[in-house]
Amino acid sequence: FETPLGKVPLDRAAIQRIAPLPGVMIADEPHRLEHCLEVQLPFLQRRLGDFTLIPIVVGDAPPAQVAAVVDDLAQIPGTLFLISSDLSHFLDDRHARESDRRTRDKILARRPTITGMEACGASALNGFLSSRLATRLSVELVDMANSGDVTGDRDRVVGYASFVLR
Repeated sequence: FETPLGKVPLDRAAIQRIAPLPGVMIADEPHRLEHCLEVQLPFLQRRLGDFTLIPIVVGDAPPAQVAAVVDDLAQIPGTLFLISSDLSHFLDDRHARESDRRTRDKILARRPTITGMEACGASALNGFLSSRLATRLSVELVDMANSGDVTGDRDRVVGYASFVLR
């Protein structure tokens, strides 16, 4: 992976470690049109400096398969998980905020019942929330907003939230 800030090398050993797990496929194609990771990389480069990456696109994998990958990778010291997903899409501001509050509450309660209408990355979120790792972590909301907060257009917004689990 490469950004204007430089190249981000892959953690090939970790990728090979998870390759035998059910549902895992090593392929470049799923990353070609998916932007959830690429938008996060410059932030990680600024914050972390040099690091290696294990890029994972979850698609519609069942939560148990995602949780197995998370729990396996959590055994590697220094592993940081970043799950990137928008929340509600193209609702009016009022309905988006209602939907996003429900999603927020599910994440804070670690309930892996998020639907695709609540977050496009529902499978990744539900899988992470289903992991043994997530059950040991506290969850903190950092901030919530939607695109209308920036653009002023409240008719069709996209929801966002940021959480820290530690």
